[in-house]
Amino acid sequence: MLGEFREFIAKGNVMDLAVGVIIGGAFATITGSLTADLIMPFVGWIFGGVDFSSKFILLGSVPDGVAATDYTKLKEAGVAMIGYGAFITAVINFLILAFVIFLLVRWVNKVMRRAPDAPAGPTEVELLAEIRDELRKK
Repeated sequence: MLGEFREFIAKGNVMDLAVGVIIGGAFATITGSLTADLIMPFVGWIFGGVDFSSKFILLGSVPDGVAATDYTKLKEAGVAMIGYGAFITAVINFLILAFVIFLLVRWVNKVMRRAPDAPAGPTEVELLAEIRDELRKK
């Protein structure tokens, strides 16, 4: 069983997947920072200083000692609320990540030029016409 496991791990696809997951996790951290630290403050500034990360709608009562405007404290206290600002930030984060992956795949496709397609053989109609012509000759 140990030998089978070693063989499974040594396969190229498994190692490629592992490397991809690790790099993807690191890249997601970078993209999260780009969104939270650079893009969302700029978007907030455009909309008049709005901080999207703290935009929410309360659905439950606020416990004593917690400010009704402090999103993180309310979340820690388990208050029911809709954090639409965090959702907007996550959507922007996803769009940035998807766009960068699109650019990466596009670049890889250009770099890794595919081999030219094999020349196509004659079509069925062309083959039948050849057979007909050969039969007429005989």
